[in-house]
Amino acid sequence: MEQKLIIDMKDIVKRYYIGKPNELEVLHGISLKVYEGEFVAIVGPSGSGKSTLMNVIGALDLPTSGQYYLDGLDMFDAREDDLSAIRNRKIGFVFQTYNLIARTTALKNVELPMLYAGMGRRERNERAKELLRLVEMDDRMSHKPDELSGGQKQRVAIARAMANDPAIILADEPTGALDSGTGRLIMDIFHRLNKEQGKTIVLITHSPELAEETQRIMTLHDGLIISERKGGGRVAAG
Repeated sequence: MEQKLIIDMKDIVKRYYIGKPNELEVLHGISLKVYEGEFVAIVGPSGSGKSTLMNVIGALDLPTSGQYYLDGLDMFDAREDDLSAIRNRKIGFVFQTYNLIARTTALKNVELPMLYAGMGRRERNERAKELLRLVEMDDRMSHKPDELSGGQKQRVAIARAMANDPAIILADEPTGALDSGTGRLIMDIFHRLNKEQGKTIVLITHSPELAEETQRIMTLHDGLIISERKGGGRVAAG
């Protein structure tokens, strides 16, 4: 059976300040395919174009030219309100800075994407509890972010990313603000979601060690993918 393409990019170019003397081209023609159920890493140093590429993959920014299909949807044809719905339903974001809403509980943070998607109160409440159980945060569901450690915040953020059963989880330096032990716990959760839930995960990282744990590694340098190779997969615990 043919594998389903989740991300299909061809010749993606991204320029800023178009037509001005200080016009800047950050991505110089990126072609990228990610299939359903893959766990892949995009790795590169600061200034390589990782953040710009992540913003394009995540429909936070549109490319200047090229082709991009996300889970079969033509992103160039999408209007701004379509993009908003696509981000809500198709993409689960996990950021280095967590991006949780400070004045509300872990449970309500996880419920929020489902609220925007129009899910009923009881259904979203039950699903949020189930997702917090999945990331072993069910005993902290009534806590607000400032009552949680960095690792606990990131686990809540992962539960929130899973809320609408997205086509991809896009993780941008998800362990960057954490110590190595806590970062290990977060990576273990991603491996579990990939293996047990079949989630497609794209990890954006500057860390070769983290990238090595994934199935496929794409190296970005000066706005181009300069290499692609197999990763080592999950490292043995202990």
